Amino acid sequence: MYEQLVHINERPFPFSIYTADTLWTDPHIAQQMLQTHLDQDTDLASRRLSFIEASVAWLQQRFNIGPGTRLADFGCGPGLYTTRLAQLGAEVTGIDFSENSLRYARETAVTHHLPIDYIHTHYLEFHSDKRFDLITLIYCDFCALSPAQRQQLLGIFRDHLADGGAIVLDVHSLVEYDNFEEGVSYGRNQSGSFWTDEDYFSFTNQFKYDAERVTLDKYTIFTPTRIFEIYNWLQHFDQDSLTAEFTANGLTITDWYANVAGEPFDPQSPTIAVVAQKP
Repeated sequence: MYEQLVHINERPFPFSIYTADTLWTDPHIAQQMLQTHLDQDTDLASRRLSFIEASVAWLQQRFNIGPGTRLADFGCGPGLYTTRLAQLGAEVTGIDFSENSLRYARETAVTHHLPIDYIHTHYLEFHSDKRFDLITLIYCDFCALSPAQRQQLLGIFRDHLADGGAIVLDVHSLVEYDNFEEGVSYGRNQSGSFWTDEDYFSFTNQFKYDAERVTLDKYTIFTPTRIFEIYNWLQHFDQDSLTAEFTANGLTITDWYANVAGEPFDPQSPTIAVVAQKP
């Protein structure tokens, strides 16, 4: 027991353990994730529809989205953006690792008679002959990736951009990093039935890494039949660090915003959104 407690409370090296796949491949957790995406009382997996509608309206105006626009949404989830963008007449591709979420997205596309091309793959492994006028990565997905994974993904974006095409993504800012507090909690069924439909006990550890500007929510779950861990890493950025990563991959950030609804850039915003292009 002592050794287990030591392990639970250890501070791992940033991004040294990757468990994001569990959120999308574990049948029970994947279903809980889908329900959280669709829940209008929380922003924990997707932002509420009011924000999404404002975001799509801004994207349409900013990039003149309509018939003939070739668009790819990486990490599209249940299609909350892709559905609305396709309704504008765009030629839409959605990429996601969650078979469960894509099933919902495809059913929605059929219901609305939308010819969306949904691709079930990890977006770090995406390759296509298609070239896109607009590539989106929304809900700060970029921050959940390690430095090496971020470089890989930016390379994929660059290679799949059409001439004159643009990338839009958002990230967590240092304001949000500063507001994050370290801590540890323990309890029985702390997150309700989110992790499992079994009875369980869990530890939640929250770590900050000042040198890297990274945070970690680490969950250790004990059920009668198994023990498993979830590591939720988040990188936080300022303008300089984000510019450096894009520049290193042959991309230029052309515009800065507070969020993907196009609100003006604000140094006090918890998020930063950018538009980037190939030079």
